[in-house]
Amino acid sequence: MLEYTGKDIYCDLVIPRKIDIRVVFESENVLAYHHTKPFWEHHVVVTPKQHIGSFLDLEFPSPIAKEILNTIKTIAADMQQKYGSCRILTNLGEYQDSKHLHFHIVHGTLLNQN
Repeated sequence: MLEYTGKDIYCDLVIPRKIDIRVVFESENVLAYHHTKPFWEHHVVVTPKQHIGSFLDLEFPSPIAKEILNTIKTIAADMQQKYGSCRILTNLGEYQDSKHLHFHIVHGTLLNQN
């Protein structure tokens, strides 16, 4: 894959399927897939299909917030059952490389990211 230099890889490449992804779950509103460049042995990304800038922009309560959190819960429960544990992460501000809300559900050894 070419090095991406835009600001929203999800709207630009992932959701319109301009890159190959391995889907874990998909609905009309939410997409979950195996990270294309994983940082951990097991690394799933969950994102809304509509553009939401970050966690701070997510409205509560809302149907999309409920669907995102239910998707995260289902995938995290599956990962915990398979591997005994997992982490759920999201980033804000300068830590957020792509300015589109997304969550990482991860388990295992941190992979070398050179």
